[in-house]
Amino acid sequence: MFDFCINGAGMVGAATALGLAQQGYQVAIIEQRPPQPFNVQQPPDLRMSAISVASVDLLKALGAWQHIETMRLRSYSKLSVWEHPDCRTDFDAKDAGFDRLGYFVENRLIQLGCHQALKAFDNVSWFSPAHIASFTRSNNADDTVSVTLENGETLQTKWLIGADGAESQVRQLAGIGISGWQYAQQAMGIIVEFTQPVTDCTWQQFTADGPKALLPMHDNFASLIWYDSAARLAGLSRLSSAQLKQAIITDFPPLDDDFTVLNKAAFTLIRRHASDYVIPGVILVGDAAHTINPLAGQGVNLGFKDVACLLQQTAHQQAYSDDFLSQLQSGYERPRKRDNRLMMSAMDGFYTAFSNNHAPLKWLRNGLLKLAQHTGPLKHQVLKYAMGLA
Repeated sequence: MFDFCINGAGMVGAATALGLAQQGYQVAIIEQRPPQPFNVQQPPDLRMSAISVASVDLLKALGAWQHIETMRLRSYSKLSVWEHPDCRTDFDAKDAGFDRLGYFVENRLIQLGCHQALKAFDNVSWFSPAHIASFTRSNNADDTVSVTLENGETLQTKWLIGADGAESQVRQLAGIGISGWQYAQQAMGIIVEFTQPVTDCTWQQFTADGPKALLPMHDNFASLIWYDSAARLAGLSRLSSAQLKQAIITDFPPLDDDFTVLNKAAFTLIRRHASDYVIPGVILVGDAAHTINPLAGQGVNLGFKDVACLLQQTAHQQAYSDDFLSQLQSGYERPRKRDNRLMMSAMDGFYTAFSNNHAPLKWLRNGLLKLAQHTGPLKHQVLKYAMGLA
């Protein structure tokens, strides 16, 4: 009998498992696709995240960060955003009294760091590779959840946590609805290697077709993010590395150094929000509960905020209390829904405001960027929010 059974051991799921294991609960982890082990000779993964200071603090508290930083990561201390070069806003961590704004880390390495930390706990049971076939629960919060795996094995748990991504199987099997839509734009991630190390500044230029951004990585590597229509990105996907390099030179802001295109992949942008984060016997965290436009790189950071909030509710063995369901709904679901909805709306506002050539709106947004450049307190507040500290 487990206290918590977590479906999905990605970044958010593994962090959740770590926190619950630290609190002394009996935890089961179901993972369908174990990550490839790290090798220093491996090229950078396409899937990477901007990890905020608050998320780093959580991962340190969970004992995972010490493993992540032995692999590879890249801190950054400056951020610039603009549409027209004369109307821009530059953020610098030192202006707000910090050493850095955050880190860029490959998703797999965050996952591996959490998995390494989990090895220290004997109250964690792994079922991997494994896949849920079904589960049953009742509307009585005191009953257990019976989880059946595809191999026929059955697990009994007090709570089943869906940390299994945007297409969450737990969410679907539980009958939890979602609202949302697919954005007109898509995005392409492009891994490039420069001849020299990349500076610690990340930047994003807004255009009517969508933003273009540079995310520094370890050594001479960087990730370029290219937003555009599905048709345009489909055409870019068919280009050779040399042809794609020429397209980048033509359409991107000038890059400081010569580079080689190593890898690329396009992905759709979809907003999803679950109608419930908590129902009797089931909890959703991370992308299983919400996905967001990645304009500001807040996706996984919102997931880690879910983890921190959930762990506050489970602390001191509170999961054994008679009113734990209502406690989760008021102390976890309600505040996390509010915060996630606010961030979703803010990103949609940026998306709508900048993805067009409407003249009055273009004048207004450039004026706001120029004004923000000279408004210290406002910039500091935006920085703290982006770092997860406000």
